[in-house]
Formats: sequence, C-alpha cells, structure tokens
Amino acid sequence: MVTLYGRPYTKRELLTRVGSVSQVGGVREVMLQDGQARGTRAAEFETGTGLTFAVLLDRGLDIAAAKYRGASLAWESAMGPAHPMYFEREGLGWLRTFHGGLVTGCGLTTAGAPSVDEGETLGLHGRLSHLPASGAWVDGAWRGDEYEMWARGRVRQAVVFGENVTLTRRVWARLGESRLFIRDVVTNEGFDTVPHMLLYHCNFGFPLLDEGAELIAPSREVTPRDEVAAPGLEGHARFEAPTEGYAEQCFYHDMAADKQGYVTALLANRAFDDGRGLGAYVRYRQDTLPRFTQWKMVGQGEYVTGLEPANCLVEGRDKDRERGILQFLEPGETRTYELEIGVVDGKDALDALAEEIRAGA
Repeated sequence: MVTLYGRPYTKRELLTRVGSVSQVGGVREVMLQDGQARGTRAAEFETGTGLTFAVLLDRGLDIAAAKYRGASLAWESAMGPAHPMYFEREGLGWLRTFHGGLVTGCGLTTAGAPSVDEGETLGLHGRLSHLPASGAWVDGAWRGDEYEMWARGRVRQAVVFGENVTLTRRVWARLGESRLFIRDVVTNEGFDTVPHMLLYHCNFGFPLLDEGAELIAPSREVTPRDEVAAPGLEGHARFEAPTEGYAEQCFYHDMAADKQGYVTALLANRAFDDGRGLGAYVRYRQDTLPRFTQWKMVGQGEYVTGLEPANCLVEGRDKDRERGILQFLEPGETRTYELEIGVVDGKDALDALAEEIRAGA
C-alpha cells in the first residue's frame, strides 16, 4: 500500500485518481546546465511525502540536495555539484569540488586525509565522488501495491598496471515514504589484491542542523581524532550556533549494533519549526561498516555535521595500514554495503527513535 496525505491506497485506488504517477511523485533524469555543473547528469526524486533529493549520476551516484517539506536536510557547499572534469586529485584539491549534499562517496582504494602509502601519493578521500556512472538506469515501477523509484549505475576505478575496481550502486525510495536506500556492490575485477577503503560522507545542514540540535547514537566510547578535537569531546553531541573561526573537530565512535546487526545514528532538532521537531537518521550494518566518524564543523558558512559510516578511519591509508586495520579486496572478491537515511517528523517520533537507540546502546 502507498500512504499519501494521511490515508493508504492500493495501486488501483491511486491510479484511478491520477493520470500519471508523476502527479504525486516519482523520479526523472535531468541535465544540469549552469556554471561548473554544466553537463552533469542527475536523477530527481520525489516520494510524495515532502521528501525530495537528487542523485548525481556523473559524481559516483552521490546524493546532492535533499529537502523535506521545503526544509533542507543537507549542507550544500559554495561550489555546488561541479562536473567531474574539474576534479583536482592532489593533496586537498578534492575540496574544490566537494559539493556537500546528503551523501558524498569516499573511496574506493583510499579515503580520509592525503597520505603517502608504500610510495604512492594519495589525495583526500579518493576518486569515487568524481567517477561518472556507465549503464545508468533511472526509472520507477509498481511492485504489487508499492511503487518504487530508483537510479542505478556502475562506476569503475581503474588504471593500467594498477587497480580495476567497480562499484555498482542502486539508490531507491518508495512512494509514500520519507526514507531512501543505497545498495553498493564493490568488486575487484583485477588480478591483484588491492587496498579497499569506503566511507559514506553524510552531510547534514541548516535548518535541520541548528543551535541545540543533538546527535543521538549507540556509542560505547567516543574518541577525539586529534588534539584539536580533544577539548570538544564533552560537548561533541550538542551543536552550537555558527561560530567565527571554528576549527573542524572529528570524533571516532565505537558503536553498539542492535540485535539485527544494525547501527542507527540520529540527528535531532527538537526546536525546529517552533518546537514541532525534525530529525534525520543514518542506518547501516556494522559488520560491513565497522567504523564511524562524526565530523563537527560549526563554522560560518561551513555549518555542517557529517555522520560517516565507513570501513576505515579518516587519517589516511598509511595510518590505517600502520594500525593493522586496512582492508583489502582479493582478485574477484565482492563486498556489499547497505545504507538507509530517513526523516523523523515531530517530537513524538524523535523521542521514540531516541529511546530505541539508547535502549540498544
């Protein structure tokens, strides 16, 4: 059943009321045409509940702008969703085309800080976010009495005499729901063992993120990444107003999974809309994404928090290798990753999910 406007509809009941499903929701492929975004393919989703988001087909199927009933969920950078031709790989050049958005993919063979690992010079966060998809498929269909919409494609990170790794991503949502799903299948199609790092940079911003917003997570232990973050450890879960001269802080969370093996982290703003309340959660399987970094950046203009499930930390591939936690893909090996992001509307719903998370911690 599809629940819209406060009541459920069967497929037949809904189709008798519309000329096309696009009247109430759906997905369509578009081409961005202005500035550095010119020539970038995207898929625009509308679920009928007020949730809208865009998938960047030419940016590793990242999720860019996302809104709920007109209110932005994601932070969007000043650069916007630039075409991958503008990617600067070296050092911190990745930041020149970091669009922000709801999800930016980092990987596939490196993620985190620039480093030199076994003689290879690596830039910030890898290439994934700047790889265009091939075989892109944007569509929707009825599955019984549910209507599902999706964007699908494959990106390849390859080099002669080096890695040959693909990621097949499917992003989908259902009509009448305020959540989306990502399923990634990563395969080493080469004949050599290669390092494998993957991080989901989920970037939440104003008005969801605002003074008094709170991170609620099943954290067994929280550790500051460095001496810059250490003074902020006690207040890591509460967010301030935009602060002049703020230096970013990162915190590593050791999460407790629920009985089904999932971790849910919630950003809650109970003061939103004169106290109505709004939140967003990230849900993922801990066995495939055992690391979680919280990026807290409450500067002026760069007012964002990142909730980042990963199979790695964020200090560079060389540091993960030194710690003995660097993961690898054997020839022909495939890994599957799943992520769910959803909206939590209203104080009652926020309180219920927060209680569930805390009970499982």
